[in-house]
Amino acid sequence: MPRPLVVKVNCGSDDAERCNQGFTVATMAAAAGAEVSLWLTGEAAWFGVPGRAEEFTLPQATPLAELLTAVLAGGRVTVCSQCAGRRGITEGDLRDGIRIAGAAVFTEEILRPDAQALVY
Repeated sequence: MPRPLVVKVNCGSDDAERCNQGFTVATMAAAAGAEVSLWLTGEAAWFGVPGRAEEFTLPQATPLAELLTAVLAGGRVTVCSQCAGRRGITEGDLRDGIRIAGAAVFTEEILRPDAQALVY
């Protein structure tokens, strides 16, 4: 069994390739059977809101909405509480299955035995 993977994406359309790479890695890890936790921070917090991932485009890349759906099917997606607050995003604004949590929860996840954390 692969070790748990925590992926933090802190960019959006402002750095589309890096953003898409984080989502792609999270999706591929979930498909490989890893326990995946995807954290949306900074500008990526907007992708927790319905319709925002669908607006993201990157040539020759799997649509972000498809990647997000795949991660939600096999893992967990969290929007950073401070990032959400700064953007006026509340729990009621989020797609089904996405939660808001803070640094304490992120720290618990990355400090678990054998966990791997990646930041994009």
